Amino acid sequence: MQKILIEHSSDAGQRIDRFCKKFFPNIALGAIYRLLRTGKIKINGKKKDQSYKLELWDELTLWMSDEEIHAMQAKNGWSTPDNSRVENPSKNWMRDATPMALSILYEDEYLMVINKPAWINVHAWDHKTTESNLIDQVQDYLRGWHDSLTFRPALVHRIDRDTSGCILIAKEKPTLEALLSDLQSHSIEKVYHALVVGFPAENTGTIREKLLRIENARWEAKVRVDATWQSAVTHYRVIQHQSRVTATEWVPHISLLECRIETGRTHQIRVHLAHIGSPILWDKAYGNKKINSFFERNVGISRQMLHAYSLEFIHPITKKRLKIEAPYFPDFTRGVDTIRKQSS
Repeated sequence: MQKILIEHSSDAGQRIDRFCKKFFPNIALGAIYRLLRTGKIKINGKKKDQSYKLELWDELTLWMSDEEIHAMQAKNGWSTPDNSRVENPSKNWMRDATPMALSILYEDEYLMVINKPAWINVHAWDHKTTESNLIDQVQDYLRGWHDSLTFRPALVHRIDRDTSGCILIAKEKPTLEALLSDLQSHSIEKVYHALVVGFPAENTGTIREKLLRIENARWEAKVRVDATWQSAVTHYRVIQHQSRVTATEWVPHISLLECRIETGRTHQIRVHLAHIGSPILWDKAYGNKKINSFFERNVGISRQMLHAYSLEFIHPITKKRLKIEAPYFPDFTRGVDTIRKQSS
């Protein structure tokens, strides 16, 4: 039997199932539900369901043997039999292994920036899914080095499944809190590149249309412009656009835009650009299906052409200014090359 006292305000307010998932990272949520349902895990001596939110000074009791607890906590062989953390003899945060699935743009002992490919979620959107996600890949790469009882390396922000580019990860809780504060105060500058259909009327501009998120939307188009809802600000600049169309075949105009956002609303760039008549190429929800089909057949593009190109911020620990840029993935490069060929 073990007891855990909720003595930190950062742990209070969490659902009990999510808290237990951090304590037992190697078992499914369904198994945690069973432990709660059968009374193997109790809060203040009583059974609670998985939706219970922890309060300060709650006491969790694990009615299991030490061997059972150790077995459920073990992760990829990086825990010792007494569940203590394996220390690196060199005391160097760098590891020997090179990640196969991660494109790491920057890393130190406090944070890392990943160039996320398309077609992968940044986190598990459903506890039942077995599909890989970015944060799980990061945690596998880090091998539990930065895990504690109530914290594991975490996302500072998110991007859509089909959007590629920079994702910022905090390895430690103080770093996460500092970066989230910077994000809230707009101190982290995020720059996106987008391939869009046509080209805006002006080479530079600011879109200030308010956005409404539609709850329980059946399809992916779950955000729309609504003058009464949340403010959203997107600045854009045309980097390059096609100057002509070949005489022998129909080639839709596309442009390469730089977008800087002051707010981080769901689908903000996608909805704003569609609103001004320049939807993102291959945006299934807000784009042009006919043009999307053309570029799939002729250029091999089959996902939305939005790329989180760079992040610029003050490192919360070293206080140095960092600017990290993410190279394009091959499909985005093919789209940019299309513009260049048609502009030559």
